[in-house]
Amino acid sequence: MAAGIPQAVPPILAVEGEPPTGPWAYEYKWDGYRCCLAVSADGKARLTSRNGNDFTPAYPEVAGGAAEALDGRAAVLDGELVALGAGGRPDFGQLQRRTRRNPGARLLAEIPVTFFAFDLLRLASRDLTGAPWTERRAALEALGLDGRGAFAVPPAYTGDDADPARLVEVARGNGLEGIVAKRLDSPYLPGKRSRLWVKKPLFVTREVIVGGWQPGEGHRAGRIGSLLLGAYDEEGALRYIGHVGTGFSDAALSGLADRLEPLARGGSPFDEPVPRDRARKARWTAPEVVGEVTHRTWTRDGRLRHAAWRGLRPDRTPAEIVLGSPPLPPRER
Repeated sequence: MAAGIPQAVPPILAVEGEPPTGPWAYEYKWDGYRCCLAVSADGKARLTSRNGNDFTPAYPEVAGGAAEALDGRAAVLDGELVALGAGGRPDFGQLQRRTRRNPGARLLAEIPVTFFAFDLLRLASRDLTGAPWTERRAALEALGLDGRGAFAVPPAYTGDDADPARLVEVARGNGLEGIVAKRLDSPYLPGKRSRLWVKKPLFVTREVIVGGWQPGEGHRAGRIGSLLLGAYDEEGALRYIGHVGTGFSDAALSGLADRLEPLARGGSPFDEPVPRDRARKARWTAPEVVGEVTHRTWTRDGRLRHAAWRGLRPDRTPAEIVLGSPPLPPRER
C-alpha cells in the first residue's frame, strides 16, 4: 500500500426486500461500480472495488481530484462510480465503455465519471464505522464535496420526505435502479450483508460467470453469437444457468472477444452437461470472466429466461458468483 493512504474498508452489503418504514433513511440506487475511495492528507488517493481490485488508474478524474475536493483532509468514503448519460441519468453501458485501465484524453472527455459519495467511514484519524448513520451522513455533508470536480453527494430522504413508495415510483419514472433504505441508528459493518440496509431493485439482474461462447451467424458471422453462463452452487460446482445472445453493442462484442480469446480451453468448465444444442458448436473458456445480465425469471430446469447482457463486472471475482435462489434441480454427475 502506498505510504500515507488509509486502508480501504470492505463495503457493507444490503439485503433485498421491500423498503421498511419508521426510523429509516432512503437513497436512490445509482447503477455503477461500488467503490471505496481512500485519500491521504498529502493528496494521494486509491480507488478500490468491492472485491479489492485497484480502480485508481481507470478513473484519474476521481483519484486526481480527490485532494482538492477534500481540501487536504484524509478520508475514506463509500460510494459508487457512475457514468451519467442522457438527462443526467446513470448509464451502465457508458460506464462499460469507459472502463479502461489508463483511459486516453478523448475517452476521459467523452465519458466522464462521477464518484457518488454516500457514506463517510474515516475522517483524519477518526474511525466513523461505529457511529450511527445520521452522524456519518452529517459529517459527509459537512465536507462540502457535492459538485466539486468529479464528486457528488446524492440526496438522502428522512422525516417528512421519507416516503419509500413515492421514491420507488420516482426511481421507476426516471429509469433508476431502485432505492436503498438505511436505519438511522445503524453502524457501518464492513464486509457484512446486513438487514440494517435494505435494497429494492426495480429490475432483476444476475451476476454470471462466462464459461464459453457460440459463434454468431448472419450479421454476427465470425463474431460471438451468444455467451454460455454459469454460477457456483453451495457445493462449489460450476452450474450451467443458460445463455445470453442479446444486449451486446459492437464495442462490447469486440471487447469480449479480446477478453475470452486468451482463456480458450479444450473442454467445458461446467460441472454438469450443457444442453447438446448449446455445446455442439461451443468454444469453451476458463471461468474467469464475470458479467451481468438482466432477466425476467427462471425456467423450471434452472435456466435464465429472456436474459440480456448488461456488461462486464471487473469489480467481482468468479468465486463470489454463487447461486442463492431459486433452487436448481439436482446436478447430473
